[in-house]
Amino acid sequence: MKNKVINVGLIGRTNAGKSTLINSLVGEKISIENKKINTTLESIIGVLNISNTQIIFYDTPGSNLLNATKFVQKRIRSEIWEAINLVDLILFIIDSTKFNYNSIIRDIKKIHEVNKPIIVILNKIDLIKYNSTLPYIEKINKNKIVLDFFNISAKNHLGLNPLIKYFVSKAKIKKWKFLNNEISNKSDLFISNECTRNALLKYIHKEIPYNLLVKNLLFKKINKDNIKIKQLIEISNLRYKPIILGKKGETIKKIRETSQKEIESILNSKIHLYLKIVYKNEK
Repeated sequence: MKNKVINVGLIGRTNAGKSTLINSLVGEKISIENKKINTTLESIIGVLNISNTQIIFYDTPGSNLLNATKFVQKRIRSEIWEAINLVDLILFIIDSTKFNYNSIIRDIKKIHEVNKPIIVILNKIDLIKYNSTLPYIEKINKNKIVLDFFNISAKNHLGLNPLIKYFVSKAKIKKWKFLNNEISNKSDLFISNECTRNALLKYIHKEIPYNLLVKNLLFKKINKDNIKIKQLIEISNLRYKPIILGKKGETIKKIRETSQKEIESILNSKIHLYLKIVYKNEK
């Protein structure tokens, strides 16, 4: 039996459930989930192998930035279009509880310009009335630019099996890109940095988290059950430091504990996490 491959891009507005979906499909947490805008700053690849078929998923930043003009946003926008150019099939994820036809159809029409098949995924169906997505489907379908529609709940794993079967049916004979036991292009080190960035998003408000960089200083396995991690939180403005530290260091403590707990759940190891705030290239 010859191997087959399909590359699938996950596109959609912030909080549509892209990261939850890719984590549910792959079976492990490889993409962070957060309700704040642009949680995913770059494309993250997840891999699912079904028999002789390799399904490669590209998670992307929110489609809110398809037409972004600001410098930082333009960098994020380029990640979206790069992923779109790499894939065979585009999943456009919609939060069924927040259906906004005008913005949705504007994004879909923009993506349609690359002339690749688009599948609309109506997510979070567990939070709405049964069959209430039918009017949404009919309205979008009038434009004749969407190939298929699926109703799912990524969080509760509803409707995922038919979706996976669909991917398998569309795969083409091709050499696998990833090994059978690989589930992501991102390392444990990258994911641990993402966990800290996610914790910063949780406890630091407004624009500050988007002006921070989390860098790894040390990632060392002490033994098979313990990992020591040292990370730098690089700030671009000195006024951010007291905000991140919080009163008597309470905020940075919450950030460290939250990140450490999340890393432990993903890596199945005891994590010893140390955080240091630095201004630009200070060490």
